[in-house]
Amino acid sequence: MRFWILASDCRGRTLKVLAGNRKRGATRNVGKILYYLGKNPLTVTGFVIIALLVFTALCAPWIAPYPDQGIGKSNIPERLQPPGKDHILGTDDLGRDILSRIIFGSRVALKSSFIVILFVVGVGTPLGIIAGYFGGKIDEIIMRVCDLVLAFPSLLLALAIVAAIGPGLQNALLALSVPWWPWYTRLARNETLSLKSRSFVEAARGTGVSDAVIMFKHILPNCLTPIVVQATLDMGYIILMLAGLGFLGLGTQPPAPDWGVMIGTGRIFILDQWWVSTFPGAAIFISVLGFNLVGDGISEAANPKRHR
Repeated sequence: MRFWILASDCRGRTLKVLAGNRKRGATRNVGKILYYLGKNPLTVTGFVIIALLVFTALCAPWIAPYPDQGIGKSNIPERLQPPGKDHILGTDDLGRDILSRIIFGSRVALKSSFIVILFVVGVGTPLGIIAGYFGGKIDEIIMRVCDLVLAFPSLLLALAIVAAIGPGLQNALLALSVPWWPWYTRLARNETLSLKSRSFVEAARGTGVSDAVIMFKHILPNCLTPIVVQATLDMGYIILMLAGLGFLGLGTQPPAPDWGVMIGTGRIFILDQWWVSTFPGAAIFISVLGFNLVGDGISEAANPKRHR
C-alpha cells in the first residue's frame, strides 16, 4: 500500500513519509536478526571466538609472552622445547615461542582475509547489480567473464597466479581475489533480478529517480543480507587458503608470523616435536569454525522460514 501511494503522489512530503517508514522497517528487521542471533548458542559461540581473535590481533604486542620472538627473532639455545612453564606451547626450530607466533599470526590472518573480502565484495557486488539491473549485452558480457574465471578451480588458479608473479603476501592476496569475486557477482545479480520488478523499485522509477540511485540506494541495501552471510563464511575459507599458500611457501614469507608457514616449517618434526605444527593448525581450525558458526547463524536469523 505504501508503494502505491508513492506511485500516485510524487510530492516530496509523501516521499519523506515513505522513506521514514522504510527506515523503521529496516530497523525492525535488524532487531529481529539480532534477537535470533542471541538465541542461538552456536552463533554466540562463534561471535565469542571472533571477538577473542580480534582482541588477540589488536593487543598482540601486549599479551604475547615474547613479542620479539613473535615477530621473528631467533632464540637458538631454546629450540624445539616442549610445552612447559617458560613456553606454554613450546618453541619452534629457531627457538621462538610458538604462542607468541600464533598471537602475532592472528594479525596476518585477519588483516589478509579482510582485505580479500573487501576487494571481492567491492568489485563483485556492483558488477552483479549492474548486470542484473540492465540485462541484455551488459549482463551477457559480465556473466561470460565470470564463467571464464569460474571455469578454473579457485585454488589451482590462485597457485598459477602466485607462481607467475612470485611468492609473497601481497601476491597471494591478489591471487585469491581474482577467482573469488565472480561468486559475489552471481549472488548480487540473482538478488537484483528478483528485486528490480518489486513495487518499491517500480515506484522509484516512476518518480524519475535515476538508475544509479535505484541500484545503489534501493536495490543494494536489500542485497546486503546474503552478501554479509557469504562474506562471513568466506572469511574462514580465505584464512584456510592463505594458510595453504603459506604452507607451500607461496604466501607470507619467513620470518613473518603466519600459521601456514608455521605448519609447513614443523612438518619435518611432526613425529617427535608435534607441537610445532599442531598448535598453529588448532588456531586455524578454531578461527574457521568461529566464522562458519557466525555465517550459519546470520543465514538462519535472516530467513524467517528457518526460525525455530
